[in-house]
Amino acid sequence: MLVWREMTEELIILRAPTVADGADLWRIAKGTGVLDTNTPYAYLLWARDFAATSVIAEVEAEPAGFISGYLKPSDPETLFIWQVAVDANFRGRGLAKKMLFELVERTGAARLETTITEDNAASIALFTALAREHGTEIARRPLFSADLFPSAEESGEAHAAEDLYVVEPLARQSA
Repeated sequence: MLVWREMTEELIILRAPTVADGADLWRIAKGTGVLDTNTPYAYLLWARDFAATSVIAEVEAEPAGFISGYLKPSDPETLFIWQVAVDANFRGRGLAKKMLFELVERTGAARLETTITEDNAASIALFTALAREHGTEIARRPLFSADLFPSAEESGEAHAAEDLYVVEPLARQSA
């Protein structure tokens, strides 16, 4: 768990989520208005099974954001970031960057993967900042084309293509 006070005197806590945070993770994801919101049950499972590779941010004891991730079973040195969400009331404070940097350091991953739609400038900037901080490159390639997702008629909305972004190598923290 990482705790600090910002110059604004806000107490910020970054920690692994627990099952008790599952409903908050769902509310924050839903509140973004842009993330694919999974069932509340999925966030409970995520908090139970992938807490070590995820993070929740609390600002003055209020759930403010989260990142969900996992180590790829086929490559346990790769941290895959699934969702990054910050509650609208807490945006503009650098929470996404703080959470991402803390999670990368905590997991000790050698590389990071995530998918981003081409119109998501904020996420592209976030992961580019991670690459810059680690003195490495960020690579992008197509992964899931739009036609792989259910049609708008089936799902209620069209889904844009998701490109794979890879940041590697990540600088390892020396012990």
